[in-house]
Amino acid sequence: MSRAKRIVSGMRPTGALHLGNLHGALQNWIRMQDQYECFFFIADWHALTSDYENPGNIYSYTRSMMIDWLAAGLSPEKNVLFVQSRVKQHAELYLLLSMITPVPWLERNPTYKEQIEALESKDLSTFGFLGYPVLQAADIIIYKADGVPVGIDQAPHIELTREIARRFNHLYGRVFPEPETILTETSKILGTDRRKMSKSYNNAIFLSDSPEEIHSKVSQMITDPQRMRRKDPGNPSICNVFSFHRLYSPESLVSEIEPACRSAQIGCVECKKKMAGHLAEFLAPIREKIKYYKTHTDQVDQVMQEGSDRARRVAEQSLEEVRAAIKI
Repeated sequence: MSRAKRIVSGMRPTGALHLGNLHGALQNWIRMQDQYECFFFIADWHALTSDYENPGNIYSYTRSMMIDWLAAGLSPEKNVLFVQSRVKQHAELYLLLSMITPVPWLERNPTYKEQIEALESKDLSTFGFLGYPVLQAADIIIYKADGVPVGIDQAPHIELTREIARRFNHLYGRVFPEPETILTETSKILGTDRRKMSKSYNNAIFLSDSPEEIHSKVSQMITDPQRMRRKDPGNPSICNVFSFHRLYSPESLVSEIEPACRSAQIGCVECKKKMAGHLAEFLAPIREKIKYYKTHTDQVDQVMQEGSDRARRVAEQSLEEVRAAIKI
């Protein structure tokens, strides 16, 4: 009987998770946990590549992220859930891979210049920021992953990981498989202002938001920009609120809202109230579990410790092969 394929993925701890994180990655992970052997980690070292000047929140964000993972449905029994910095073998492999990775490979990384431009308020002219794809490669291949679930925009990162693994194998003998890119379908969900949902844009709806907070944020959502008055017909196909209805409201309501909007039989205020109620209902089970884990942090800490211990044992086995191959 062949083993299930192994996948590896991680998230940077930058604060509470929002709907974009849930639909962009977390729900895919939850589906995969019954099909694959999964290693999911909180990438606290990666958070330092851009937040090295203000690292004070990383520890609290790490616990908060694990709480959100558990509340959303990731199981510590089905997955290895761990913290990157607690598995020091990642750092050793990162060092060794940095010795063989050509600098032009890193400079051509399509997101390198994009990130520098997007985060122009931060000084990212550091070795750590340039070399973070090497650390990412170490994160993945140290577990001999068969695949990595990513969106299409992150596919070049996995290709670079494959190149680094290929170069190591060419120089020292085959130790690492080349992980496949597992492109995951994600529901495109925008923030309340129609931009990408992001904490930095202050347009996010968080998994932990109360019904009151949800109603307040939804009331400020941008709808059809062409609909200026209540009596004006709307266009649901370009309305962000309607895209949320498709995700969270019953199909019967969605089928009512669409023609009612087009004929101006329902106003944006009423439409938002209906959607906010269903969104709050959708998040209620997650919100209750978040409350539970926030008052049972000992359980959360135990999950992180046990998961990191499990990951460390696997990582050390890989490092033993690496050291033997390099003869050090």
